[in-house]
Amino acid sequence: RLSLSCIFQIDTTEESYLDLFPLDAIVYLTPDSENGKYFNIDPHKVYVLGGLVDESIHKKLTLQRAQEKSLQTARLPIREYMVKTVNTKNYHSETLAINQVFDVLSTYYETRSWSAALKAGVSSGKGYVLPDAVK
Repeated sequence: RLSLSCIFQIDTTEESYLDLFPLDAIVYLTPDSENGKYFNIDPHKVYVLGGLVDESIHKKLTLQRAQEKSLQTARLPIREYMVKTVNTKNYHSETLAINQVFDVLSTYYETRSWSAALKAGVSSGKGYVLPDAVK
């Protein structure tokens, strides 16, 4: 199976994405966004993944940063398509690593199935599974 991640061209620059793209074209992905239920990938938008990389999780910090710049926000629809599983640590997190978010987005773009995409990118260690995986 050919993954879309194999065919993307990636350019690096020291310029800010805020200087490179129109603000109305930028969608900042943050797990704290209210925009998840109807999230769909728009090929005319630029998605910011991992806009803040930190060793610890600061609740709503990424959302705050996006709002300060008047950027659109979205989150992956984890809570709409997945269910919390019982685990020994009672741990549930919608915060994903950059590579996991990329896997979800590229799988969704390829399949147009959030179930398939979330299954590909959200590890069971996050405390979420697809409903059909619950026994």
